Amino acid sequence: MSADDLMEDRVTLDGVLMKCDANKAMARTDEECINARIAIDRLASKKDQAKEAKRAEDFERNRELLRLSQERQRKEQEEKNPKVDAYHLPLVPVEPAPASPPPPATTNGTTPPAAGDSTS
Repeated sequence: MSADDLMEDRVTLDGVLMKCDANKAMARTDEECINARIAIDRLASKKDQAKEAKRAEDFERNRELLRLSQERQRKEQEEKNPKVDAYHLPLVPVEPAPASPPPPATTNGTTPPAAGDSTS
């Protein structure tokens, strides 16, 4: 039987494997035993591919759920703290700077002369 036939008929595959396990010398040279090993390898790789596909599907689903929850949190944060749009703020008139306080008086009660003044 070919490896494809053994893959389709699991009962026969089990019977061939039992026969090959009983006679180890025949297991290395008999064509049915070789085909049975090939069939087992192919079946195992199909299972691995199915597991990998399911794992990838679960990963994508979880990633989408995470993205949606993060998007929801971002929207909640924006609602709590709305962005300030500088182009739509009300205009505030510019007021002149407050006048500076007068210079402090000296101990003798006169104000010090300004720089560049000549009082002589």
